[in-house]
Amino acid sequence: MKISALIVDDENLARIRIKKIIEKHGLLNVIGDCSTGKNAIEKINALNPDVVFLDIKIKDMTGFDIIEKINLPKKPIFIFVTAYNEFALKAFDYFAFDYLLKPFKEDRLITTINKIVEQKHQEEISGFQHSLESILDIVKEKQTTEYHVNNKKISIKSGNKISFIDIDSIKYISASGYYVEIFTMDNKKYLLRESLSSIINRLNSNNFMRIHRSTIINSNFINEIITSNYGETDVKISDNKIFRVSKGYKKEFQEMMGVK
Repeated sequence: MKISALIVDDENLARIRIKKIIEKHGLLNVIGDCSTGKNAIEKINALNPDVVFLDIKIKDMTGFDIIEKINLPKKPIFIFVTAYNEFALKAFDYFAFDYLLKPFKEDRLITTINKIVEQKHQEEISGFQHSLESILDIVKEKQTTEYHVNNKKISIKSGNKISFIDIDSIKYISASGYYVEIFTMDNKKYLLRESLSSIINRLNSNNFMRIHRSTIINSNFINEIITSNYGETDVKISDNKIFRVSKGYKKEFQEMMGVK
């Protein structure tokens, strides 16, 4: 199966050129394109593409706004394609896979696409993400002295600094590539190179439940549990974000929440 791609740019000629290059080499499958941020968010959430080619400045919002509003357990690979070189560092803060400056040469785009194809191939063949999570768990066990957990705080090491977060302030934790993102009630986000299995063990609290292979949620922030006629279960938290409870975690979640 080919790797799916979505193109987001408010310039029609830019979208056409990227699509022509991709289709010429046949390495990706373009499943759509968008000229506005609103449409991009809707399509990304609905189509769940593997790769998104994204401009920095769109008509109604920035590319960074689009990334922040995506509601998927695992975000796509983002390739920024833009005329603005001043946003490169910020782009990589958002874990951009690459940053292409317009006008770019065709070979430059193909080099990036080849890297994506290789990465996806390796993940498919070797179960890379599963292996990485297991490795991180082993590393965590060997570095327990670096992390201290008490009843109220959890420590997070970043470079040469260690931050301490109140456990009760954590709303949810999401897997993002090879990292986890911790979101707190004061709308801060902390990034950590650690697996979800490891972080939930460090939290050591019954309030935190894994509802998906990519999501941990603090039950104290759950406002509603929404079920559908098709057996799907979603949870809405205090800031109105909605998360899907996967089938593998549904029974345990219902038991912990005392619902059926």
